Amino acid sequence: MQDVTSGVFPAITTPFGADGSIDHDQLAAHAQFLEDRGVDGVVPAGSTGESATLTHDEHVDVVETVVEAVDIPVIAGAGSNSTREAISLSERAADAGADALLLISPYYNKPEPAGMEAHYRAVADAVDLPQIVYNVPSRTGRNIDVETAVSLAGHENVVGYKAASGDLGRVSEVVERTRDEEFAVLAGDDGLTLPIMSVGGTGVISVAANVEPARMVDLVELAAADEYAAARDVHHELGELCRALFVETNPIPVKEAVAIRGHGSGELRQPLTRLSEEHREYLEGVLADLEGDA
Repeated sequence: MQDVTSGVFPAITTPFGADGSIDHDQLAAHAQFLEDRGVDGVVPAGSTGESATLTHDEHVDVVETVVEAVDIPVIAGAGSNSTREAISLSERAADAGADALLLISPYYNKPEPAGMEAHYRAVADAVDLPQIVYNVPSRTGRNIDVETAVSLAGHENVVGYKAASGDLGRVSEVVERTRDEEFAVLAGDDGLTLPIMSVGGTGVISVAANVEPARMVDLVELAAADEYAAARDVHHELGELCRALFVETNPIPVKEAVAIRGHGSGELRQPLTRLSEEHREYLEGVLADLEGDA
């Protein structure tokens, strides 16, 4: 089984044509670009990939395209606020060749901890692939409790936790209480990659790696080697980019950044709209200050 629990895993954007159709050639090319820059895997059809506006068939088509394009692990976004739908998407992603699954916690429904755990266990029981639970309360309206994460770590198919709550105390406790399990914690906020790795995290599922994959790889490799002075230098080099990529709702800025770098059109599906001119000028300045990955 390929390792999907340590390293840099870009949450890749889904390129669209002017008519809103998926540009599968550009999707494959972007995935290959990232592989060539040394990332450890890729994550299609997640929040950054605009999964909320993909049909289920499109969702699976995106996963298939990426699986065919690269020789590194593919962690397919497959979550839903409906447990039955999450199982169906996970089964279809497995059939499409995904190596692992990233499962956002149920949004809108806001289940209590017992419902949250039952949801994840149902998917883990139904689909025999490594699975990463994804805590992003800014999107879902509900945190995955530490107790729930610790309990799920005992399931053989639940191998990791993507931490995007911004709460380092919560992240540190999850790491501390799962050290005896085969269970990893991955940063879900680019700007907190280094702090999370300092308390035992093993990498990042990254938005910024769409734009600066080689630098993100350097950051994670340095931190993993306990070379924290050098890692801090890279962390600060990337700091302004990490902030710029969230100046509007993700993935609006990163799709613009990818387009500026020549790896996509920047088109989004409604209700998302293109980056404002003011923010585009700011983003262009941030990118110009970085050498960039050619």
